Amino acid sequence: MQREVINVDVVIVGGGPSGIATAIHLKQLCNKYNQDISIAILEKGSSIGANLISGCVMDPVSLNELIPQWQSLFAIRNQVVQDDLYFLTTNDRFKLPHIKEWSNIGNYIISLSQLCIKLAEYAESLGIDIYPGFPVVDVIIENSIVVGVVTGDVGLDKDSNPTANFQPGIEIRSKQVVLAEGCRGSVTKSIINRFNLDVDSSAQTYGLGIKEIWQVTPSKHKLGKVEHYIGYPLNNNAYGGGFLYHLDNNMVAVGLVTALDYQNPYFSPFEEFQQFKLHPNISNILLDAKRLEYGARTVVEGGVQALPKLEFSGGLIVGDSAGFLNIAKIKGVHNAIKSGMLAAESIYYAILNNENLVSSYEINLKSSDLYKDLYRIRNIRPAFRLGLYFGMFYAAFEHYVLRHHVPWTFRLRKKDNQRLKSKDLCHKIEYPAHDGIITFDKSSSVHLSNISHDDTQPCHLKLGNPNIPIQINLLKFASPETRYCPAGVYEIIKDHNSNPCLLISSQNCVHCKACDIKDPLQNINWVPPEAGSGPQYSDM
Repeated sequence: MQREVINVDVVIVGGGPSGIATAIHLKQLCNKYNQDISIAILEKGSSIGANLISGCVMDPVSLNELIPQWQSLFAIRNQVVQDDLYFLTTNDRFKLPHIKEWSNIGNYIISLSQLCIKLAEYAESLGIDIYPGFPVVDVIIENSIVVGVVTGDVGLDKDSNPTANFQPGIEIRSKQVVLAEGCRGSVTKSIINRFNLDVDSSAQTYGLGIKEIWQVTPSKHKLGKVEHYIGYPLNNNAYGGGFLYHLDNNMVAVGLVTALDYQNPYFSPFEEFQQFKLHPNISNILLDAKRLEYGARTVVEGGVQALPKLEFSGGLIVGDSAGFLNIAKIKGVHNAIKSGMLAAESIYYAILNNENLVSSYEINLKSSDLYKDLYRIRNIRPAFRLGLYFGMFYAAFEHYVLRHHVPWTFRLRKKDNQRLKSKDLCHKIEYPAHDGIITFDKSSSVHLSNISHDDTQPCHLKLGNPNIPIQINLLKFASPETRYCPAGVYEIIKDHNSNPCLLISSQNCVHCKACDIKDPLQNINWVPPEAGSGPQYSDM
C-alpha cells in the first residue's frame, strides 16, 4: 500500500495534558536556545478535548511552571474553597479527618477537555502542528528502533474492505515518538509488550471512573465546593470512592471511581454508580436537577512499583500512559504536565546529540518531586487489596505514625483480569430498577456522551478467539463484559438456532478501555476506530 510520508523531528501520540505539555515545553526550549525542532501532535478525537474526561480538581503547580501567565490566558477562576472527605453508610455520612498535605484548598475545579483546548491554542501560537482526527494505529520499527507512526486507514467497510471513500493512513517519520495516549493506550500497550518494558514492574491495576454533569437548582449550589466519599455503596466489595464538585453555572460533577480488581463477576461499576447517586447526601443535590452529560474512562492506579520502563529506542512514555496518578491526592493532571516537561528537556538534548535513546528522562524523573511524591504513597493502593477497613487503617498508620518512612514496598502480583472469580464462587448481585429521575439505564446515559461512530466502519473491539465469550466468559464468569462495560456495548443474545452469542455494539463505545483491561482471558483488544470517532465531550 502506498502511503503518504511526512517527516518531523518529534511526533506526539495524544492531545491530552501530557502530550501538549511535552510539545509546549520543547518549543519553549527551542525558542530559548534558538533551535528549530518540528513537532506534530496527533489526536484520535475529532477535536482536542473531545475524548478527554477527568474528575477533575487540578493542582496548578506544574501549569504554573509551564505557562506562568496561564490564569490570564485561560480564564480559569473556580478555585476550591471547601474540601471535605466523608465516609458513607447506607443512609448517613461521617466526616473524616483532613490531611493537610492532600488538601484541595487552592486547587482549581476544571473541565479537562476545556483545559486542553486552551493548551492546544497556546501550543499552536508557538508554531506547534496539531492534527485532530488522526488516530495512530501502529509504530514503524526499523533495526529495533521506533522511527515513526502510522495513522489509521479511513473509508473501510465493516469487513475492512476499501470503499469508494478509502484513504490509506499516513506514515509520519520522526527522530522521537512520544506516547501520550492516556490510560491503557493501544500503541503504548503494544510498545510495552514488544520491548518488555514492564518485565520488572508490579502488576498494573486500574480504576473505572464514571461521571455525570448535572445542572442543579441555585439554592443547592456552592461554587468551589469539593466533596469526596468512601464507603457506600462499595464498602468491602471493591476499592474506590465517589466525588461531587461544584462547577460554574450551577453545575455539579458527580462521579464514582471503582477499582477493576474486583472479584465478583456479577459486580457492575455502572450500577454501583447509580446506587451512589441514591445516597441521601447526593440525591438531595440532584433532585429537581437536569442531567447534561455522561462519560466514563479508566485510570491507572498501580503507583511507582507498576511503572514500566519509560524509554525505548526512538521514544518515551509520558502521563497516564505510564501511570503517574497520585492515588492519595486523587490528582494526575499536574503530574501528566510535569512528566511532559521532563520528557521535553530530555528529548531536546537527545535530538541535538543525535541520540535514539532518550536516556536522561527516567533519571530526571526519579529525582523530581513528581516521583518523590508517588514513592511516598506507594503502599496505600496495594493495602486496599485486603479490604476497605484494613486499607483505611494502614493508610492512617503509615501517614500519621510512620510518616511514610517505610523500607518495604507492597507489590501486586495479579492483574485485574486475573482477580475475577468463577460465578459459582460468588453471590449474584440484584440491582434495583432505575427510576429515570436520579438513576438511569446505559442507553439513555450513553446518549449524553454525544458519541459519533459510523455504523459501517470496522468494529474496533477485536476478539482474539470468537469462541471464548460463550465457552469461557458466559459459562464460567456469567459474561462479565455485559456488566463492566459502562456503555452497554456487550450483550448476550440468541442466534437463529437459539444458541447464545455475543453482540458487540461498538457504536456505543465511550473509549473507556475497561474491556481491554478486565476481560478474563484478555481476549478483547481495543484498537482506535476510524478517525474522529468516539464521544464528543464538552465539559468533562
